[in-house]
Amino acid sequence: MSSPDPQVRAARNQSTNPAARGPVVAVTGAASGVGALLVERLAASEEIKQVIALDERRGECAAAQWHILDVRDPAIADKLRGADVVVHLALDLDLETDPAARTAYNVRGTQTVLTAAAAAGVHRVVLCTSAMVYGALPDNELPLSEDAELRATAEATGVGDLLEIERLARRAPRAHPGLNVTVVRPAVLVGGGTDTALTRYFESPRLLVVAGSRPAWQFCHVEDLCAALEHAVLEKVDGELAVGCDGWLEQEEIEELSGIRRMELPSAVALGAAARLHRIGLTPSPAGDLAYTMYPWVVSGSRLHDAGWRPRWTNEEVLAELLEEVAGRHTVAGRRLGRKDATAAGAAGATVALLGAAAVVRRARKARRRI
Repeated sequence: MSSPDPQVRAARNQSTNPAARGPVVAVTGAASGVGALLVERLAASEEIKQVIALDERRGECAAAQWHILDVRDPAIADKLRGADVVVHLALDLDLETDPAARTAYNVRGTQTVLTAAAAAGVHRVVLCTSAMVYGALPDNELPLSEDAELRATAEATGVGDLLEIERLARRAPRAHPGLNVTVVRPAVLVGGGTDTALTRYFESPRLLVVAGSRPAWQFCHVEDLCAALEHAVLEKVDGELAVGCDGWLEQEEIEELSGIRRMELPSAVALGAAARLHRIGLTPSPAGDLAYTMYPWVVSGSRLHDAGWRPRWTNEEVLAELLEEVAGRHTVAGRRLGRKDATAAGAAGATVALLGAAAVVRRARKARRRI
């Protein structure tokens, strides 16, 4: 018997190979962090036809098709042609970045990607913000539903940018009919080199606890985030999605598991000192970052759960990995110290240093008034 015609054989293979029927997925910010992990995951998936990777430098995944460019470049529309889904992960949330430059990159980049995706015929864009957009408030429900009001303000690092991205996500389907936008909001993200004010909290020799506050800690491992993003890519779930470990840890549990003791301060002292230090440039974190260590912003993740997604990591396991990642690092009031500086800070801890620096600021102001 003669072998089947090559075109017939190819058609048969396509009909039995899920990847041949799967989507072509473009990922921005693909060379590092969550983007690099997602590209590797999607490239290895039998349900994905092809991965297009976009960044300002080439990453390590050889299976992806790479394009090197800034996501704010309108030419990105040409690179997105043929893609079914775009996952936009090219965000700058670095504590040390100039805030104006950070906002210009994050907001303009998202605007450009949404417009370019619509022009290229992409039918779905997946954006990644943070559960921080719900705000950390004393009257928050435990846990928050995905439909909870976004009550955050722009006072914490990068949160203003994330709120603007959320606004763009809501407007995009009206501005570009036929474009579906899914937003994924992770809890405190850990792994993959993530460096935020919240991960730096665990680099201090003492955990700052504001008197009268009610912290509730929920983490999200980058592997679980990538799995949630893949769910969105494959259209197993859409809309606004919150992602994190099941449940949460109270502050007392955090201290017991970490072995790091607390230093408790009155709210006015902690917030006032943090605001002054940030204003004069001594610390990278604004006072608004403290709210996320004071009050709960735990999410339920019910939509992902209903779609069959489950976190593989527990809060306890993610905390253990975080502590391992930050071992040997020393942070005082959000600013990383060199080994010599850390030794000088010693067991006095981040809070004592913060108060000491605040006292210096007050003395300097009084001295200026006397002149």
